[in-house]
Amino acid sequence: MRFHLLGPVGASVEGRRIDIGPARQRTVLAVLLVEAQRVVGIDQLIDRVWGEAPPRTVRSTLYSYITRIRAALQSPGSKTGGVDLTRQGGGYVLEVAPEQIDLHLFRRMERDARAAADDERAAALLRESLGLWTDNALSGLTGAWVEATRARLDEERIAASLRYHDIEIRLGRSEALLADLREWVAAHPLDERLVGQLMEVLYRCGRQGEALECFDSTRKRLAEQLGIDPGPELHGLHQRMLVADPALSDSASVPQAMSALPVPQQLPLPPSPFTGRSRELDELDHILASRADADRMVVISTLGGTGGIGKTWLALHWAHRHLEEFPDGQLYVNLRGFDPAVEPLSPTTALRGFLETLGTAPQAIPSDPDSQAGLYRSLVAGKRLLILLDDARDAAQIVPLLPGSPSCAVLITSRNQLTGLATVYGARPLALDVLSDAEARELLHHRLGAERVAAEPESVSALVRRCAGLPLALGILAARAATHPDFSLAVLADELSEDAAQLDVFDTGDVSGDLRGVFAASYRALAPETAQVFALLGLAPGPDISLRAAAALIGQPVPRTRALLRSIEAAHLVRQGPPDRYHMHDLVRLYAMERGELDFSPEALDTALRRLIDFYLHTAGTADHLLRPHRHLIELGPPADCGPQPLEDSTAALAWFDAEHPCLLAAQRLTMEKGWNTPAWQLAWAMDTFHYLRGLLDDHLSVWRDGFDAAEKLGQPLARSLSHWRLGHAHAFAGQSGEARHYLLRALSLFEMADDAVGQAHTHDSLGWVWSELGDHQRALDHAERALDLQRSLRDPVWEANALNAVAWYHAQLSQYAQAHGHCEEALTLFRRHGDRHGEAATLDSLGYIAHHSGNHDQALDHYRKALTIRRETGNAHQEADTLVRLGDTHHALGRDIEARHAWQQAVEKYRAQGRSEEAQRVRLQLNALDAETV
Repeated sequence: MRFHLLGPVGASVEGRRIDIGPARQRTVLAVLLVEAQRVVGIDQLIDRVWGEAPPRTVRSTLYSYITRIRAALQSPGSKTGGVDLTRQGGGYVLEVAPEQIDLHLFRRMERDARAAADDERAAALLRESLGLWTDNALSGLTGAWVEATRARLDEERIAASLRYHDIEIRLGRSEALLADLREWVAAHPLDERLVGQLMEVLYRCGRQGEALECFDSTRKRLAEQLGIDPGPELHGLHQRMLVADPALSDSASVPQAMSALPVPQQLPLPPSPFTGRSRELDELDHILASRADADRMVVISTLGGTGGIGKTWLALHWAHRHLEEFPDGQLYVNLRGFDPAVEPLSPTTALRGFLETLGTAPQAIPSDPDSQAGLYRSLVAGKRLLILLDDARDAAQIVPLLPGSPSCAVLITSRNQLTGLATVYGARPLALDVLSDAEARELLHHRLGAERVAAEPESVSALVRRCAGLPLALGILAARAATHPDFSLAVLADELSEDAAQLDVFDTGDVSGDLRGVFAASYRALAPETAQVFALLGLAPGPDISLRAAAALIGQPVPRTRALLRSIEAAHLVRQGPPDRYHMHDLVRLYAMERGELDFSPEALDTALRRLIDFYLHTAGTADHLLRPHRHLIELGPPADCGPQPLEDSTAALAWFDAEHPCLLAAQRLTMEKGWNTPAWQLAWAMDTFHYLRGLLDDHLSVWRDGFDAAEKLGQPLARSLSHWRLGHAHAFAGQSGEARHYLLRALSLFEMADDAVGQAHTHDSLGWVWSELGDHQRALDHAERALDLQRSLRDPVWEANALNAVAWYHAQLSQYAQAHGHCEEALTLFRRHGDRHGEAATLDSLGYIAHHSGNHDQALDHYRKALTIRRETGNAHQEADTLVRLGDTHHALGRDIEARHAWQQAVEKYRAQGRSEEAQRVRLQLNALDAETV
């Protein structure tokens, strides 16, 4: 059985056509034949056959077509000879030998012709391959995919015909081509290579006048239709005819510009091993597949990313996978845009290299750069070429190397974003990120062998973690390990354990492959001011940095900072994840830290870091006040010139804390390392409310331990007493009652010595909580009543209400519900009058508890639901979990087990998220008991 695409689509057996059915059914067969031996997804089939507006019943219609095609191929007498249409992997695949399909047979013979040892053999193969065409490709079919595919295949036919004509002219058989060439030029009157071949054949056949008339008519047609003159090759041929160049009469000496061009094969070896990048490979495949729909524009793809991210690695791997898509060859040039050893390659030098590769004699290359670019575009016109421009510095280096023919594809790698290419030329940018941990492990597995990797899993994990997915770093370490196969991988892991020495581990002695050298090349390409900003960014604590924090660090206004960061991002030295948040790869940050220590004095670095710490502290103080407006403020001192970040309300404050929390923790660690004790304890204070609301027990305790140490070193009485109180409170918060009492009793003593009634009241409140947690509710009530007396004397209604609610809670724990209810009503009135929603929610929760234990379950549900609403609105996840437990208790008392289970399950999830394992386990037991009751 034979299949036909280079004419009417169909199949035949021994010259007899098989009925494949209507046009759309034949289009399905055409898609499967073009993609023979490859799975074609159902959605892809539908898109190619029906386009953008398929009917509602398209899938059933497609299945019907597939069934009919299969039946036609397997009908009696069809002699399928191994042809099979099967369902695989969400699509269909036509299993058939390529030589049974005229298109694939044509391509194979064309490849064989290019590889032929002599012109006679090449001419015979091309003659036979061109003879397979009986009409335009896919004739009889219509549709967007059909038209685009037909255009591509026609370009292949023209390219093969041009090559065949060149060989026949070289062999002195010009006259036999004359009729064929007249038809080709009539069909493609603007193709200058075809016109040139026809002129040359006419000239060699003694028809010089016709040859010159052919040139004149072509020149007029180009001017009228395109507004351009003939290119330099056609002009050169015309001039040689005017002076009767003897070479034109010598069949052994064809003009070089018009002779058969060599097929360039310039791609370096493909990388091995290659790991991961499946998403990026799929995207490049998609871009290549869409080139037929690119409205006659050259398809240009740009691979961007930081040095060492694997741009060239990916580009070469992809290019070698698609060699068959570019039968006219591949051009490659390393533009050395960021080579630390040499200057970037000039476009003129790169052009000359391409022109010589394409068969232009050095003496025939024009001196003018524009003429060189024009000659280059003429030579590649109509050819199916891949042009890989590696390590480009900027668009100015690239633009002269872009072809003008839509049959070509251009792949560019650069550490810069090259946004101008996307804007002007429609380039498709593809930014590379680091490898995943699984991909990094796979790379080490391939390079070092499965046994060695499996033998030291902890060392492998350390190497993967330290390289943070950077392929160059992984490759360097793998090469070092491979050089010493008897060494333990733990040796390398130990070398990477010290941050200061990490980059030294990646020193290969080769400047082009040394990680520090790779980063240095990108750094040197930055403008001086931008380079300074890059160096300072490496010092910023935390996993990333916001735009406003960066502005504080570098001491610049926000708009100027944004512009500078944009330049660094364009060089792929930082990455913007969420808008206005910037992240550096760990190893890039190490290099930035090195640059900071080299480029700035210690005093200048400390000044920059103090600006950043000041920004974090004052913005956190503002956010804390928005979350708890009635909380007593501490004196933070005047803010730096940049000032805190403006925040509108408590919602914005909570969102800011959520985004900046890792940076705030790192900022406090930095203040401890620097011995900056005042901001160290003040940061702990500023994060206090946020930690409580979010239930971040471990972080809350950790920052207050550091805050306490800083306050002790500082020696200021207020700082010491406040830090004792808050550290004790943090221990209580974490369920560590013994430690809590130690620090709280010391805090109470310090407040009493200072005659600080406010501090005494707060500490009594905290001690009441501790004793309640220990089960001594009477002693808890004593401390709460003492706190209430002090708050009333201070005439602070909000904190008086807080103490009233505490007294009510401990009365309720002692089953004194009447007293508890009276105190709660008084507290609720004060909280609502003064707009303290946290206090209002706490009191409603207390009222719910009182109602529940008094047997008023419906009233309890109402109170709990109102408390839950407020706690969710204010972001109080910590106490939301407690209220959910009590809400579940009430539902259970009412026999509403479904509602009880739902509330308890929510509470368990929140407890686990907050690291409150004991509370989670207690509620889990309640759920188990509920399940047992319902069995």
